[in-house]
Amino acid sequence: MAGVDSVEQPQRRGGASALRWASAAEDEQALKAVELYGDPSQGEVRLASRPESAAVARRLTHAVTVSQWALPATTAENAVLLVSELVGNAVRHTGAREFGLRLRRRRGWLRVEVRDPSRGLPCLLPVQPLDTSGRGLLLVDMLATRWGADLLPRGKTTWFEMRVP
Repeated sequence: MAGVDSVEQPQRRGGASALRWASAAEDEQALKAVELYGDPSQGEVRLASRPESAAVARRLTHAVTVSQWALPATTAENAVLLVSELVGNAVRHTGAREFGLRLRRRRGWLRVEVRDPSRGLPCLLPVQPLDTSGRGLLLVDMLATRWGADLLPRGKTTWFEMRVP
């Protein structure tokens, strides 16, 4: 491309201190979400079935996995990503007004549950390289140790589990 060689590349500024600031800001937002919505490690937190609730679910998951349980960064990041995928599916595909989020930890395991009133089960579909959607459960399948859905008398719980140190 003409002129690209003469364009100065942006310099990385801040380094580790910028990363600490971003992490501190994330931690603060996550803790505020727990204050507003409740602690999903203590009981089910009910959230409105709207796209913006995925951000709330991510913050709640971050608060529990990082601030309370002090899980390794990679494990916490994967849990935050996967909860977003489960919430996205609950919002997009169930037609519900709200859904529930619960996080559980037992020795060596983390379990994240999203409960909704639909009895339609999630299904892992093949995805082509140029597909623009449909990768959520593929990510869950790849990053979680195991996942599934349990039918309830009124709805279902979609869950994933991850091994933790």
